Amino acid sequence: MSSTELADLRAYMADNPGAVIEDVARERKVSPLAVIEALPGEMVRIGAGGEFAAAMQDIAGWGEVTLIVHTDDAIFEFTGAIPGGEIGRGYFNLMQPKGLHGHLRHERCGAIAFVERPFMGKSSAFIAFINVDGGIMFKVFVGRDDTRALRGDQLQRFRALAERIAPRAFSSEVDTGSHEENASRQESRASVLIQSEPKL
Repeated sequence: MSSTELADLRAYMADNPGAVIEDVARERKVSPLAVIEALPGEMVRIGAGGEFAAAMQDIAGWGEVTLIVHTDDAIFEFTGAIPGGEIGRGYFNLMQPKGLHGHLRHERCGAIAFVERPFMGKSSAFIAFINVDGGIMFKVFVGRDDTRALRGDQLQRFRALAERIAPRAFSSEVDTGSHEENASRQESRASVLIQSEPKL
């Protein structure tokens, strides 16, 4: 992506921070990761994909959340507790007989994004697990209480995990300087994150 295209995308996301990430990526022919990185800096942190297992184990203690898988053909949503998992035979295996279970290719996780932004008139917070191609594997959303507000206990856990995996000093460095400098830093940072080795 050229510096001009990046600047245009950043301006669009600043004006439309609640836009559906996958739709913007498809319309602009960029990766979902590029769209997430174009959000205003105060709305996003991005850490290394090698923290996949640690992040999933932490989320398993949050209680009821919503997990979303968004493909070109469908949007799958699961609301409930995420089970704990373990690595075996090349997968991160979600270990429970009923409810959400399955086998995740954790080694393809290239980055983990923590996003807080407005969406459809409400505050939203989610973790996007990004694959090595810049696509979104799945998203995990902070749950809501009976008033439809974000659950305070989960939001606290979300922010603590973000601070551990994607410290602000690192994840915000692309938000300073000129558009050209930002473009160069953004490309370099994405390359570093995508190439990070998983921590098994």
